[in-house]
Amino acid sequence: MTKSIGERELVLGILLEVTESGKYSHLVLRDVLDKYQYLDKKERAFITRVTEGTLEHMIELDYILNQFSKVKVMKMKPVIRNILRSAVYQLKYMESVPNSASCNEAVKLAVKKGFGSLRGFVNGVLRNVARNLDQIEYPKEPMENLSVQYSMPVWILRLWFQTYDRETVEAMLKYFQSEPPLTVRCRNVEMLKECLAQEGVCAERHPYLPYALCLSGYDYLGNLKSFQEGAFSVQDISSMLVCEIANPKAGDRVIDVCAAPGGKSLHMAEILDGSGHVEARDLTPYKVELIQQNIERTGLKNITAVCQDALEYDAKSVEKADIVLADLPCSGLGVLGKKTDLKYNATKEGCEKLVQLQREILAVVHQYVKQGGTLVYSTCTINPAENIENIHWFLKEYPQFELVDIQDSVCEELKKAVTEKGCLQLLPGIHKSDGFFIACMKKNSVR
Repeated sequence: MTKSIGERELVLGILLEVTESGKYSHLVLRDVLDKYQYLDKKERAFITRVTEGTLEHMIELDYILNQFSKVKVMKMKPVIRNILRSAVYQLKYMESVPNSASCNEAVKLAVKKGFGSLRGFVNGVLRNVARNLDQIEYPKEPMENLSVQYSMPVWILRLWFQTYDRETVEAMLKYFQSEPPLTVRCRNVEMLKECLAQEGVCAERHPYLPYALCLSGYDYLGNLKSFQEGAFSVQDISSMLVCEIANPKAGDRVIDVCAAPGGKSLHMAEILDGSGHVEARDLTPYKVELIQQNIERTGLKNITAVCQDALEYDAKSVEKADIVLADLPCSGLGVLGKKTDLKYNATKEGCEKLVQLQREILAVVHQYVKQGGTLVYSTCTINPAENIENIHWFLKEYPQFELVDIQDSVCEELKKAVTEKGCLQLLPGIHKSDGFFIACMKKNSVR
C-alpha cells in the first residue's frame, strides 16, 4: 500500500511550522513522531535527522542556495525554500542518500504541494548544487566565515568573543553540531543498565555523577518500558548538578519557582528520599500539567505541582524555604544543539529584556529563603549578562546573601569551572554537558 504522506513531506511540514509560524522545533518534531508512530525506526530516524540537520545548518544552506539561484532564498515561496533547504542538507551531509534521490524527491514534493510550474527551477538549482558542492567558496572575513560554516548568527559570535577565545568558541560551535548521547538520571544504575540492555539500548556511566547514564541506540523513548515505569528521568548532567550544589538535607522544604517540566524538582524529591517537601511551581496550567505527569510517572510523594507566577509576591512563602531553586527563563544560548531554532529567534535586545526579567524574579523569590537557607540561581545560557553579571547585581542589592564555596560539590574535572567561589560556568564542547550556569548563595543575618 502506498503511503499517503512520505518522510520528506513530514519534514517539510515541520520546517514550515518552525520557520514560518515560529513554533519550537523540538515540540513540533515530537508531535509529528507521536502522531505517526506507525513509521519504522529508519523512517523516524530520517525525519529526525533531516529536520534537525536542516535547521542546524540553515545559514550555511541558504548561503549555498544563494550561490546557485537567481532568486535569493528569502524571495522564494516558503514551501520552495524549505524543500530546497532540506534537499541541499541531504546533498551535503547525507552520503547514504543518492544525489538523484534528493533532487528527484524534491521536485516531486514541489509538484505535490501545487508548485508544478517551478519543477524546472527546483531541479535546476539542486542539480547545479550537486555538481558544484566541492567548489563552494566560503566568506573570507573571519566572523562571517564562522557564521556560515557553523550556521551561527554573527551577533551571537560577537557576544561570545567578548568573553572567550577563538579556540573555545569553535569548540562550542562544533559541539552544537554534534550528536551527544541522551543523559538520564536514575535511582539504581546497575538495575537500569540491565533493563535497558534487554530493551536494546546502550547505557554508559557519565563521568560527572554516579547516578547519571548516557543513552544511545534507542528509537522512541516513550516506548521504553523502563521509561514508562519511571525508572529514569531525562535530564542533562548540568541540570543534575543544580541539586548537587544545592545540597538538600532530610526534611528540607524546597520551592522551585520555574520548575517545568520538573526535572530539578523531581531530583530534589529523590534526594530527600520521602522526607521534606518540594513545591514545583510554574506560570501556566499547561506547564504545571507537564510537571504533574512526571510526578505521576515517577511515583514520588513528597512533591506537589502548583500554578504560581514567579513575579507575583507570595506572602505565605516568605522565609519558609530551606532551598529556593531559581532556574529562570533565559536566552538558551547554552542548549543551541538541542533547540536549534533558538539561535534564529534570539536577539540582542531580547537577551537584554531577559536580564531585566531575571532580576525582577530574583527580587521577589529571594524573600522565600529562610535565615541560613540557600538560593540557587541557574540558567542554560553562556551569556555573562544573564549569569555572573546578574549575580554581581544581586549580591549588591541584597547583601544578606553571600556566595557559598561549591568546590566540594563538583567532581575533580569541574573544579576549574568554578568561578568566584560560588559560581559554576559549564561550556559545551569544553565540558561534557550543555552550556549552563549555577550560582549558590546563602542567606545570612541582615548587615
